[in-house]
Amino acid sequence: MNLDNFYDAAFDLVKQAGTIIREKINRPKDVMIKSCDVDLVTETDKQVEKLFMDGISAKFADHRFIGEETTSDGAKIQLTDAPTWIIDPIDGTMNFVHGLPHTCISVALVINKVTEIGIVYNPILEQLFTARRGKGAFLNGTPIKVSGVKELKKALLMVEMGTSRDPEKMKVVMENIQILTSKVHGLRTLGSAALNMCMVALGGADANFEFGIHVWDIAAGDLIVREAGGVCIDPAGGPLNIFSRRVLCVSSSELAQEISQLLIQYYPEED
Repeated sequence: MNLDNFYDAAFDLVKQAGTIIREKINRPKDVMIKSCDVDLVTETDKQVEKLFMDGISAKFADHRFIGEETTSDGAKIQLTDAPTWIIDPIDGTMNFVHGLPHTCISVALVINKVTEIGIVYNPILEQLFTARRGKGAFLNGTPIKVSGVKELKKALLMVEMGTSRDPEKMKVVMENIQILTSKVHGLRTLGSAALNMCMVALGGADANFEFGIHVWDIAAGDLIVREAGGVCIDPAGGPLNIFSRRVLCVSSSELAQEISQLLIQYYPEED
């Protein structure tokens, strides 16, 4: 297997997908509801996912896929040792629908259940985050590193409401925000799990946690954060399971443990 070829093919397809997203963000959209009225999908989501899958399949017939829109149509998630692309065609669909420029395509390649490649591309603001296992993380080709902040009182924290309005989950989210607000330097939200994680990798934020996300939201961001020197763990403090729908990514192990000890936990059904 030639990872260089895999990376080059994905890079080209992500750039093509970015052109579609950029052209359509300010146009009228055909918006459909998935699980609830804040969980949205557009024809562009489906178009981008198909573009990427078809492009990879044409070059690498044995590669498999875990795609947000394919899975939402009822396909069961199965991760084998085969090369598998995990795709979120538009992370931040709500932002895309409203024309807010914090939206991106997120793709990751997992081989033998190890993430080898991560790409997150916001074509509106031209933010292209890339990482390959053991080779560092980059923004538009320039190496990036986490901030290294170790104290909660100095940390800028990314948080999200998410795309579920489950009362139990919302209660936990709001309680955690209340707990953390007085302890952190500040709270921010971009409306995209992948971009929130990339802000930690960039050093623009120091921590990000979310309950209820999916594997396609975090697979690429997880690698990008770790290759930038950061830490991605389960919000309760243990190892990260990318299918658990729970993530805590942080600029340092010290800060990760401090936050995990404060968080009220919520355990959604796994992917």
